[in-house]
Amino acid sequence: MGSLFIRFQEAVKTLAKNPMFANNRLFARDPRHLQFEADVNRLFLYTSYYRLGANAEEKDAEEIIDMASKASVSEQQKQVQENVHYQLTNMCQAMDSILLPDTKNGASEANNYPRRSGLSFAVGTGVASANKPDVPSTRPLNRAELSNKFRDHFQYTLDIRPSQIPHKDAGQGLFLSGETNAGAVLAIYPGVVYSPAYYRYIPGYPKIDACNNYLITRYDGTIIDAKPWQLGGDSREIWDGSDLVDYNAVPSKSQESNSDRAWRMLSKPLKKGHTENFGEVLERRNPLAFGHFANHPPKGSTPNVMICPYDFPLTEKDMRVYIPNITFGGEEEPVTMKRFGSFWFKSGRSGNQVGESPVLKTLVLVSTRSICDEELFLNYRYSNSKKRPEWYIPVDEEEDKRRWS
Repeated sequence: MGSLFIRFQEAVKTLAKNPMFANNRLFARDPRHLQFEADVNRLFLYTSYYRLGANAEEKDAEEIIDMASKASVSEQQKQVQENVHYQLTNMCQAMDSILLPDTKNGASEANNYPRRSGLSFAVGTGVASANKPDVPSTRPLNRAELSNKFRDHFQYTLDIRPSQIPHKDAGQGLFLSGETNAGAVLAIYPGVVYSPAYYRYIPGYPKIDACNNYLITRYDGTIIDAKPWQLGGDSREIWDGSDLVDYNAVPSKSQESNSDRAWRMLSKPLKKGHTENFGEVLERRNPLAFGHFANHPPKGSTPNVMICPYDFPLTEKDMRVYIPNITFGGEEEPVTMKRFGSFWFKSGRSGNQVGESPVLKTLVLVSTRSICDEELFLNYRYSNSKKRPEWYIPVDEEEDKRRWS
């Protein structure tokens, strides 16, 4: 398998230099899209390599490499989605086997969740909660216990501990405990998902990143805020994405000008309406829900994971509890937006197109090589048009430029 991976690495390097998916006009007009295509190509190779398995034959690897040089970007995107979904399906099934109680003998090891009495509804105190989904019973394992059992199944799990990066702002880091191959789905980026139509609801808007280091943006403009998720929890519960931090009350690290203050006053974040369906039953112990703790690699190091957009099909009801995200504004009627430069506008159509299933737009971290008991590093790709932190060492300045062009 090691020799096959060398072939895949060579293919990644070769194809990354070949703008085969974009014609010259597209390359000149939208280098950002070219970078997206290059990333899809890499993800196609890595996730397909992982799916081949330990007993893969060289002809299978050569076929995938050949497909990577010929298949369209949309075809490769579909395969990446299938490869990621295949892995997550196996992981969710394993967590079901760990957490769901055995009721064959009529006995359950699960937690017993208190139910509201009929009296509480009669006097009106339960009206607001009447439509909330039921939280199914699970075995009384804490987050650490579930993580250890997950490792028994997949030979790795994730740990959060002080980063090994030698700078004062490194904080906590994400560590892989165990080992895995390239192309493995190692983590999910948790939190509240905002489409461009709901940017003004992001806490702290318009300077949403002034007091929040846990924001990430997909190429399609979707923003995920992991700050409310934090470290998860020790139970399966209804999670509504609440965050107690008052972003507007926390001063920015940089001094604001008069125009900055005026813009902030005119562009205050909108408040969430009381009628929104804003909450899902989620497994807060999920051992994969820590993508927001991965640090940018320090000088002399390279990334060992990369971002992969993942559109979770909401038709997969059994898996939903393990996807640690909720969509702001609800999951039933997404608003279609189009990007023009730095701005987003409604396209005039709402909802999914005919024949399309509803999806939850999130992100996962995929390994780019074999990893064994080490800290996970993710290329942050900060824009080079703005002042970047002192600790930020670009992995590839050209990639940063294309990503935010």
